[in-house]
This record gives sequence, structure tokens and C-alpha cells, in this order.
Amino acid sequence: MAMPAVDVRPARKGPLRLDPIPEILRPLIRAYLLGYASAVAPRLLARWLSTFLAAWFGLRLLHSYEGRAYTETVPPKEGSAHNSEPQTVKFAGRTMDLTLFAVTRAVDVLVGDLWARHKARRLASNGWSKAERFLSKFVDPLVFAASSGLVMWAWFYHPSRLPRSYNKWITSAASVDLRLIEALRRCHSGEFQYGKETGQAHLLQGMCVDYEWPLAWGDPAVVIPIPCQMVHMSSGPSCEYHAASRFFRAWKWSMATYLPLTLALALRNPSRKALRRAIISSCRSSSFLATFITLFYYGVCLSRTRVGPRLPGGTTIERRQSMDSGICVGTGCLLCGWSIMIETESRRKDIALFVAPRALATVLPRRYSLDKEWRERLVFAASTAVVFTCVAENPDRVRGVFGKLLKMVLSK
Repeated sequence: MAMPAVDVRPARKGPLRLDPIPEILRPLIRAYLLGYASAVAPRLLARWLSTFLAAWFGLRLLHSYEGRAYTETVPPKEGSAHNSEPQTVKFAGRTMDLTLFAVTRAVDVLVGDLWARHKARRLASNGWSKAERFLSKFVDPLVFAASSGLVMWAWFYHPSRLPRSYNKWITSAASVDLRLIEALRRCHSGEFQYGKETGQAHLLQGMCVDYEWPLAWGDPAVVIPIPCQMVHMSSGPSCEYHAASRFFRAWKWSMATYLPLTLALALRNPSRKALRRAIISSCRSSSFLATFITLFYYGVCLSRTRVGPRLPGGTTIERRQSMDSGICVGTGCLLCGWSIMIETESRRKDIALFVAPRALATVLPRRYSLDKEWRERLVFAASTAVVFTCVAENPDRVRGVFGKLLKMVLSK
């Protein structure tokens, strides 16, 4: 008697397995998938390639403009001929912000598409866990918190890595005496040291005169560390009162910016409901920005006054130096971004995708060698092609106001 044949082939695994489908229907399903792929793939490739070429030559056109900030005159080297002339060296990087914006959007599209497919499979199998639900909800706040932390660190210690207008806006929102910022920068670089005469006392003693404080407060060789009251400026010695006053002042400053804008938008279709929505939106956005500023400054106070001195060895000169050399600012950078939770979920993703390219710019050079410009062009063209192809195929995948704008423009 012949033994029945046993199929020892391993079962197909992955998202395209056909095991749950009756065997008689599998050839039809395979034929449909192959036909769909053969019909869709050429269309996707054509759209991606056409956008890639347009973006490549478009950025090349922008690169043809020579900005003064990206040219540098190098004097002749020592020992060169007497008739040698200075050389003009050209740099690339003028369009870096645009490229990073495109990269951020492309990554958001690709990761979002992969996550949506993963979520659909998990929901179909009733395996969607609480951890995955939590991650899906908090990924935008996490992106914003990390990005804003990098931006604030760069504003404090490496302001040249930020665009000038962005730098100026943060300085205006921070509303702080720049002499204090400079003292913490010099503390970070090692010029301003506690317990040593380094000739830096004049920097903060000018503040002491202006705010009528003892001159000794500004001398790091005498008073260790800088009193927190100097960080508070005119708000007194209490860290908590300083945080509350910071919130109130920042909220008023933000309302003066947000309220006219939201009211102007509400006047397009004036109604009592639109007016109420505009006021609520302005209050929420102002509270978000005020909380951002408050958390940053209170994070500084937490590390250098409230928590730091209570840690083992927290009152030694070395620990005080390390606190003011970067730990206090780093604590503020870690805390401030979580103020995004005040905003609505739709606003969180827009703000996160707005700040992320600027955070990337702080870890990449603002200028680079001209012979590497083709790399930026390649990255920009590929990223733009991904975003535009996705808008044509699945418009809802490009998130936020930018996605709606692209959908409106490309659908006409």
C-alpha cells in the first residue's frame, strides 16, 4: 500500500501568505496580485521618476545662484609667488533647510505607510497591544520634544547652527539678559570657572550694577555658584515664583502674536462660533508656548538649585561647575518640548514636522564643499519624488496642513 505524499515545504510566512484562503481560490488571488502589481508599478515608477527629474533640475537652478555668505576669499599662502592673487572659494549648503524639509516629509510618509500596514495587520488579528497604541499616540510629541531639545541646545551653545531669523525669534521669546547667556556659554567652554580668577567677573558684575545686586555675586572666584536670583533677573529668589511669572509674561507675549492671526482667519467666515474657536485656539497655543518657556527655565532651576545640590557631592565646586557647564541647560532642553501635549493632536503633528528639519540642521554643517553638492541634490530629488508620488496615490498619507495644500494644488 503506497504511503500518501506529505508536503514538507515550509509554510509561507509574512503579510502575503495565502494559508487562510481556500486552496481553490489561491490561483485567482495570485493572478489578481500579479496583475495589480504589473498595472500599478509602472505608474508609480513614472510618477516618481518624473518628479525626481523635476526636483533635481529645480534645485540645480537654485544652486546656480551664488550667495555672498557661501563664498570666501582665501589669501595667498606664505611662500607663494609675489604676484599670487587671493582665491575665491565657493561653498554649498544654501538650500540645506529646503532639503531637510523634504527629507523630513519623505521619512514621515514612508514610516507612516509602514506603520499603517503594520497596524492593519495587527488589528485584523486582534493583536493590537497597549504599547503599540501608546507609541502611535505619542510619536509626534516625542519627535517634537527631541527636536526642540536639539534646537534649544543649539540656541544656547551653537547659535550659528540656526538660521538668523529663527535665532532672533527664540531670543525674543526667551526674554533674558544676554549677559547671563554669555556667562553660561563661557562656563560651557571653560572660560568661566568657579573658584578661580579667570578675568570673567566683569561680565556679570555689569548685571549686578543694573539690578542693584552685590557686586560679589558676579565674581565666580568669590560666589559659587551664580545665585539663582540672577537667573531669575527681576523675579526675586523663588524659583517657583519665577516660573509662574515666566508663564504669565510668555502667555501675554504669545497672545499678542496668535490672537490677531486667528481672528483674521475667523473673519473670512464671521460667526459667533468662529470667534469663540479663534479665541480658544489662541489661548491654547499661547499656553503651549508659555509652558515651553516655563519648563525650560524651571528645568535650569531644578538641576542647579532644587535637585542638584541635594545629590551626593552636589555642593562641591566641581559639581557646581558641571551643573552650570551644561547639565542645567540640558535639563531644560529635555523638559520644554513636552509642553506640546497642551496642543490638539492635529496641531502636534504639524508643529513636530515644522521643528524636525531645524533640529536636523543643528547636527549637519550649514556649509560644505561644493564638490559634494550633488549629494544634496540627490537626496532632495528622491525625497520630493516620494512625497509627490504619495500625494498622487494616497493623499491622506501626507499629513498636516502641508499635505492638504499639496493635495489642493496637485488635484487641479
